[in-house]
Amino acid sequence: MEALETSINYWEDALAAFSLGARGGVSGTLALTSPEEAEFCREIQELLQDAYLLQERCELLFLDQRSVLFRSESGGEAAAGARSRLLSHAHSSDHTRREHHSSAESFASAEDQVADLRELDDFAEISTEIDNLELYQMAVKQLEVGIPYRTLRTSVVQCASDSEFVCKLHCLRLGFARVFRDAANWAWFVDAGRQVLTDLLLFADKEPKEFLVAYEEMVSWATDAANWTTIEKELSSKGVKVLSCYDVVLDFILLDAFEDLAAPPSSVLAVVRNRWLSDGFKESALTTAVWSVIKAKRRYLQYPDGFMAHFYSISEHLLPVLVWGFLGPRERLRDVCNAFQNEVVGFITDLFSFQKCRYTNVEDLAEDIMQHARSRAANITDKLSERN
Repeated sequence: MEALETSINYWEDALAAFSLGARGGVSGTLALTSPEEAEFCREIQELLQDAYLLQERCELLFLDQRSVLFRSESGGEAAAGARSRLLSHAHSSDHTRREHHSSAESFASAEDQVADLRELDDFAEISTEIDNLELYQMAVKQLEVGIPYRTLRTSVVQCASDSEFVCKLHCLRLGFARVFRDAANWAWFVDAGRQVLTDLLLFADKEPKEFLVAYEEMVSWATDAANWTTIEKELSSKGVKVLSCYDVVLDFILLDAFEDLAAPPSSVLAVVRNRWLSDGFKESALTTAVWSVIKAKRRYLQYPDGFMAHFYSISEHLLPVLVWGFLGPRERLRDVCNAFQNEVVGFITDLFSFQKCRYTNVEDLAEDIMQHARSRAANITDKLSERN
């Protein structure tokens, strides 16, 4: 797929260069092309269309959840081996959950899974009080009807069961909705995100100007109510079930990004681990690879000026820094990137904790969400301020 992407880039450049050469004379005036030139342009365009189609089919085969590689019932050693390599992290999580459910102390029903937490030492004190958590008990009843979710993060957020995770997710959606009723809270999240990401770029010795432009354009576009229908349609096609801070920002953007960074392509690792290449060349190669991936993804956007397009504009400036930070040789940058990830994951884990958040009512939960958000943001800012 990487070789195909390289070929496509060459063919696109060739078509662009040939078209300019055929159309533009010395004076830059438009000239008529010969039948041979027109035929060449048509054939290379057809080649590119075929290549785009092949690239899309490759992504469906190797990356899309609907692929046979992602079906647990798929047979054959080759399919099993490929699925194991591609989904080792997800497979490990599923295996852990299966062990949990098959143990002698497994919960007897979905309601029992949610309500009985006595086996977990961390929740020993709180387990007898769960029945009094009105907001959470409301979610338990809603679970009987159904609560939509994109990805189960049970082990990541340290919940005792999938049912507990989904019920708390329902509560957090309500809590975030209450948080953002206050315009001041929304403004704080926007400012905190801008500050943390700008500090991260500065720590990596990168100019943040272009990132700030992309960030402000994203905020302005996303806060325009005229675009909300487009956002809902676009993210729904990505599996996002609800437009909440958790579903869009924490789950879809941040947690997915951390998973991708934890399992980089072998070609990327080969560059980073090559001791004959200079650090400058390695960083440049990684940046080029990231831009190439984003460029390829842009071609398949249903909405060229939609949410994902603005997200990619921000990613062009942030992802190279994160990739280089996690995989490169700069220890202090790696420490900062790890601290950033730990604080984000820690914030999400706090939100799903009975001990750190009150699942009594929406107002209490919203207050705790803001408290943990401010605390974690301050921790990240303090870490990024430790420059030489």
